[in-house]
Amino acid sequence: MAFTSFDFLVFVLVTVVAYYIVPKKARWVVLLIASYAFYFISSASTFVFLLVTTVVTFFGGLYIGRVNDAEKAYLKEHGGELSREEKKARKAESKRQKRRMVALILIIDFGILAVLKYFRVYLEMLQIPGFSFDLGAVLIPLGISFYTFQSAAYIIDLYRSKIQADTNIAKFALFTSFFPQIVQGPIARHDQLAHQLYEGHDFKYENIAHGAQLMLWGFFKKLVIADRAALLVNQVYGNYGDYQGWVIALALLFYMIQLYGDFSGGIDIARGVARCMGIDMAHNFNQPYFAVSLSDFWRRWHISLSSWCRDYIFFPISLSKTFGKAGKSLRKVLGDRVGKLFPIIIAQLATFTTIGLWHGADFKYVAYGWYNAAVILSGLLLEPYLKRAAEALHINTAGSGWKAFSILRTFIIVMIGRVFPRAESFPVAISMLGSMCAIDAGTTLQDFAFSFGMTGYDYLVLGIAVIIWIAISVIREHEQHKSQNGEKAGIVAGKETETTGQAETGAECRLLIDKLPLPARWAIYLAGFAAVLVFGVYGPGYDAAAFIYRAF
Repeated sequence: MAFTSFDFLVFVLVTVVAYYIVPKKARWVVLLIASYAFYFISSASTFVFLLVTTVVTFFGGLYIGRVNDAEKAYLKEHGGELSREEKKARKAESKRQKRRMVALILIIDFGILAVLKYFRVYLEMLQIPGFSFDLGAVLIPLGISFYTFQSAAYIIDLYRSKIQADTNIAKFALFTSFFPQIVQGPIARHDQLAHQLYEGHDFKYENIAHGAQLMLWGFFKKLVIADRAALLVNQVYGNYGDYQGWVIALALLFYMIQLYGDFSGGIDIARGVARCMGIDMAHNFNQPYFAVSLSDFWRRWHISLSSWCRDYIFFPISLSKTFGKAGKSLRKVLGDRVGKLFPIIIAQLATFTTIGLWHGADFKYVAYGWYNAAVILSGLLLEPYLKRAAEALHINTAGSGWKAFSILRTFIIVMIGRVFPRAESFPVAISMLGSMCAIDAGTTLQDFAFSFGMTGYDYLVLGIAVIIWIAISVIREHEQHKSQNGEKAGIVAGKETETTGQAETGAECRLLIDKLPLPARWAIYLAGFAAVLVFGVYGPGYDAAAFIYRAF
């Protein structure tokens, strides 16, 4: 059931009405029924894998929770009688018990993910003589990466005693399958989302209004911007051998527009649906194209994945005693700076390898991760030399001019990297990058611009829509900076989320609309609705289900 389908809108309407009709204490049951119905309708043949992950994670978490409770009770009862060494021994024993269970659960959960998502690639790599297999029979469950990563975070947080274990398997099943986020996230943390799902929320008009606004904005970004930019992107990437030079660069630029509009649009729809029922899901984007460095970009882009990798991969590796000792040993060989940074280098490589593999098993995705890691690590290693160069050239790195340059530089770095996941394969990506450097004197703007289904009307609509999008993003970025600097802005830029530490932008635009007279508010709503209906990309060959991140 695609987010952009009429059936989905009816499904959401029925769910929201049912949610507020039933008694408050039973509203989580409505969400569970709706979530399982949505998943069964969308991916019935793979429904069992979601169930397996849910059951395994729940009972494993129950065991870890009991070990945590037993340790606390024992230390509370006998703490005064035990020596420091005895307390450490008791905690170490609990840790060993939990570690075994955590390892088992993660092997099962990620094992399912690896087999189902990467099995095709394994078979193609093996190429066993005389062995035939129908690759089409290997089905990838809807949202498997999202609910697997979410379940893993739950188990690890239990291991770290950061949260309490769920004791109701039906409620935990809701946490792993909540239908707005199952398609493409965001990846939620248990302490941020679970209690919102389990407790009933009172009906509030502002929740319905703000949720509908978010959904409408998401539809606008997906149907008007992303799917129109996709016309050009699909043509060039599908016939990459026919183009070179500025044509490839333009396709990369349009893909940047398409991907952001598609992914953030889908997230806005998901968050809008949840908001209609009083549920706040984690914000997943924070004006990423205003980032001043690649590290800053990854703090702003797909925040739930970036923060997941930070908390469960980067920090454990970079702060580990093992890699710390290895770094000290390597200082004599590689120098003090490299030796000191060795744990961070390993952590960055592991983090971006994971991000690459999260997108897919093909080497082009791994290359995408390594490209990002290489750029970030290069900047880290060269940082003192770059500072000296800036001082020698008398560059004011705190000025607005340098910030504008940094934003443009980061945008270009990100744009070049995007060729890897979008191209058909790694060799094709390299070929396209090489073609982009060639001078294409034979193709004029007029020859190219109207050669693959985009008319002057399409360019005009896309241009106006992108200008609107940029204007709103500028407002959000400006208001966020005012809020962070403690200035008394007339509009609150957002609130701090528990899972990411990033300010939730976007609220200022909704509050601006709330202050308008009722006729003006409805004029904006109707204009947005009409824009989606009139200017959205539909028609023959259009696949409403084709959200780019839906397959992850």
